Parts: sequence; structure tokens; C-alpha cells
Amino acid sequence: MTLATGKSAETNAPKVNAHWAALPNLLTYARIVAVPMVVLCFYFEGKLQSSDSARWWALGIFIAASVTDFLDGYLARIWQQTSTIGRMLDPIADKLLVATCLLLLAADTERTIAGWSLWAAIIILCREILVSGLREYLAELKVSVPVTRIAKWKTTLQMIAIGFLLAGPAGDKILPYTTQIGITLLWVAALITLYTGYDYFRAGMKHVID
Repeated sequence: MTLATGKSAETNAPKVNAHWAALPNLLTYARIVAVPMVVLCFYFEGKLQSSDSARWWALGIFIAASVTDFLDGYLARIWQQTSTIGRMLDPIADKLLVATCLLLLAADTERTIAGWSLWAAIIILCREILVSGLREYLAELKVSVPVTRIAKWKTTLQMIAIGFLLAGPAGDKILPYTTQIGITLLWVAALITLYTGYDYFRAGMKHVID
């Protein structure tokens, strides 16, 4: 991984400053709003309850939010739009969604994530916090941290794993081993998370030391 100092390379097409209410930004806002909605699904009966209906509703909202994650970036690219608020909120929205779902799945009555699987969730959460701190520090030095292709695959794998785990026992009744598939994918995502986290720190530590 390499870190770019100053502005990243510009594409040939001119970038347009997007309004705060541009569609890509609205999709990012929607993803943030989806976070408490997923939580409310599990608390629909007044307590933390992972009933089948709660899980299906949570999964539906999570899938819709995940689609907005793809669409906002895609639309911003094809329309050549940039937005300060969009650049700030997009990674925050992703981390809020992932962290909230992992905490819910560790605390729900079915204990979807439990035992050794908790370490996979802890690895993912710790990496996100540490890399966010590194990004913030490097931003003050005018050093950008480009997102690598493997980091994008890591995020995609995390989303798929969480989708399986949100379905959990309700999904097991339709597709056997749904929960086990989710746990396996979560561990794979955690291992990739460790690698990408190390990659970021290895590339960024020289700036920290300097």
C-alpha cells in the first residue's frame, strides 16, 4: 500500500461540488437512519428479542442499507460529484452499521455471536477504530489513505456475513447452516481485516515516526 501526500490524482472529467441534498448524499443519510431502525427491529416487543419476524425485518433494512452503500459511491463517480459532507459521512455510516449489527448479534437472546466468535467481532471493531484514528492523524499531515481493493472486498465480506447472521436461526429454518455460514464468513472477514489493518499501519507508521 502507498500513501498519497496532498490531493489524489484527478480524473480527466472535471469534478462537481455536490449539494448537501444531492442523491448520493441522501443515500448516505438513509444508511445512517437505517442503523437505529435495525436496533428497533430487535426491540420491537419492548425488550431485546430476536424473534423470526424481528430478524427478517432487520435483514431487509440491512440489505437496503448495504445497497445504498454501493449506489452512493457509484452515482458520485458517474456524475463526477464530490462533497465534503459525503466524504466525511460515508465511512462513518459504514462503520456505524457494521458495529451496531455486531453488538446486537452478540447481545441478542439467541447469542448469534458467542464464544470464540466474539473474537472475530472484536478484531473487526478494534481495527475500524484504530484505522479511523490513523486516518484522522494522517489527515492533519495532509496525507491521504487510499482504500485498497482488498479492503473493499473485506467490507463486502463483512456485509454478507452480517446478513447471514441477522437471518440466524430464522434463516436456519429455510437454509440449513445459515448461522454457521455467517460465522465462517465473519472469521474470514476478521482475518482479512487483520491483514488490511496491518497494511495500513505499516504504510502509515513512517509518517507517525517522522
